[in-house]
Amino acid sequence: MLINFYGIECPHCIRMHTLFERLEKEEGIKTEKLEVWHDDANMKKLETYDKNGECGGVPFTVNTETGKTLCGEVEYDELKKWVKGK
Repeated sequence: MLINFYGIECPHCIRMHTLFERLEKEEGIKTEKLEVWHDDANMKKLETYDKNGECGGVPFTVNTETGKTLCGEVEYDELKKWVKGK
Protein backbone atom coordinates (compact mmCIF):
# COMPACT_ATOMS: atom_id res chain seq x y z
CA MET A 1 0.00 0.00 0.00
CA LEU A 2 1.06 3.57 -0.61
CA ILE A 3 0.64 6.39 1.88
CA ASN A 4 0.83 9.86 0.39
CA PHE A 5 1.33 12.77 2.76
CA TYR A 6 0.33 16.10 1.26
CA GLY A 7 -0.56 19.72 1.92
CA ILE A 8 -3.96 20.74 0.61
CA GLU A 9 -2.66 23.98 -0.95
CA CYS A 10 0.57 22.44 -2.29
CA PRO A 11 0.69 22.60 -6.13
CA HIS A 12 3.17 19.69 -6.29
CA CYS A 13 0.83 17.59 -4.15
CA ILE A 14 -2.14 18.41 -6.37
CA ARG A 15 -0.23 17.21 -9.44
CA MET A 16 0.81 14.03 -7.62
CA HIS A 17 -2.84 13.30 -6.69
CA THR A 18 -3.60 13.14 -10.41
CA LEU A 19 -0.82 10.60 -10.87
CA PHE A 20 -2.03 8.48 -7.94
CA GLU A 21 -5.54 8.46 -9.40
CA ARG A 22 -4.09 7.32 -12.74
CA LEU A 23 -2.02 4.65 -10.98
CA GLU A 24 -5.11 3.33 -9.22
CA LYS A 25 -7.12 3.28 -12.45
CA GLU A 26 -4.42 1.68 -14.62
CA GLU A 27 -2.63 -0.56 -12.12
CA GLY A 28 -5.18 -1.07 -9.32
CA ILE A 29 -2.77 0.35 -6.73
CA LYS A 30 -4.52 2.04 -3.83
CA THR A 31 -3.12 5.10 -2.09
CA GLU A 32 -4.06 6.38 1.34
CA LYS A 33 -3.85 10.19 1.25
CA LEU A 34 -3.15 12.05 4.48
CA GLU A 35 -3.22 15.86 4.66
CA VAL A 36 -0.55 17.19 7.05
CA TRP A 37 -0.61 21.00 6.94
CA HIS A 38 -3.92 21.22 8.80
CA ASP A 39 -3.89 17.88 10.67
CA ASP A 40 -1.39 17.45 13.50
CA ALA A 41 -2.05 13.71 13.87
CA ASN A 42 -1.20 13.13 10.20
CA MET A 43 1.92 15.29 10.56
CA LYS A 44 3.08 13.11 13.46
CA LYS A 45 2.48 10.03 11.33
CA LEU A 46 4.58 11.56 8.54
CA GLU A 47 7.36 12.19 11.05
CA THR A 48 7.39 8.50 12.00
CA TYR A 49 8.17 7.63 8.38
CA ASP A 50 10.52 10.58 7.70
CA LYS A 51 12.50 9.93 10.88
CA ASN A 52 15.64 11.82 9.98
CA GLY A 53 13.84 14.62 8.17
CA GLU A 54 15.34 13.45 4.88
CA CYS A 55 12.37 14.75 2.92
CA GLY A 56 11.31 17.50 5.28
CA GLY A 57 8.13 18.30 3.40
CA VAL A 58 5.42 17.24 1.01
CA PRO A 59 4.59 15.52 -1.18
CA PHE A 60 6.04 12.55 0.68
CA THR A 61 5.03 8.99 -0.18
CA VAL A 62 5.72 5.72 1.59
CA ASN A 63 5.49 2.27 0.04
CA THR A 64 4.57 0.14 3.06
CA GLU A 65 5.42 -3.08 1.20
CA THR A 66 9.01 -2.10 0.30
CA GLY A 67 9.64 0.41 3.09
CA LYS A 68 10.92 2.87 0.50
CA THR A 69 10.01 6.53 0.46
CA LEU A 70 9.58 9.05 -2.32
CA CYS A 71 10.16 12.72 -1.73
CA GLY A 72 8.70 15.39 -3.95
CA GLU A 73 6.94 15.42 -7.28
CA VAL A 74 7.91 12.94 -10.01
CA GLU A 75 6.68 12.02 -13.48
CA TYR A 76 4.20 9.17 -13.87
CA ASP A 77 6.68 6.67 -15.35
CA GLU A 78 9.09 7.25 -12.46
CA LEU A 79 6.28 6.82 -9.91
CA LYS A 80 5.15 3.59 -11.55
CA LYS A 81 8.71 2.17 -11.52
CA TRP A 82 9.19 3.19 -7.88
CA VAL A 83 5.93 1.49 -6.86
CA LYS A 84 7.01 -1.71 -8.59
CA GLY A 85 10.44 -1.58 -6.94
CA LYS A 86 12.41 -0.92 -10.10
